Amino acid sequence: MKLKELTILLTNASVQSAEKAFAATGILRDQLSKTQAYQLYGRSNVDRWLSESLIKISNKKIDRLRLEAIAASSNRNTYLPVADRLAKPLA
Repeated sequence: MKLKELTILLTNASVQSAEKAFAATGILRDQLSKTQAYQLYGRSNVDRWLSESLIKISNKKIDRLRLEAIAASSNRNTYLPVADRLAKPLA
């Protein structure tokens, strides 16, 4: 196993362990409010994920694990790079 792979494995293990400990003690909640999601991931991202139905709000809360998974994945299906947004069609 290469050093880089080992580093990634150990980093992931430590993050998951910390999250599990925080969840067990109640520090890390299972659900977030929309405002908390905005603060963590930005209003435009959260609104885009909601419009694309990647996340859902139930009882005014958003599932934290689902939100983290969406934020970590490549989910920019409707997102255009700046160059594409600014590009003008040829006449």
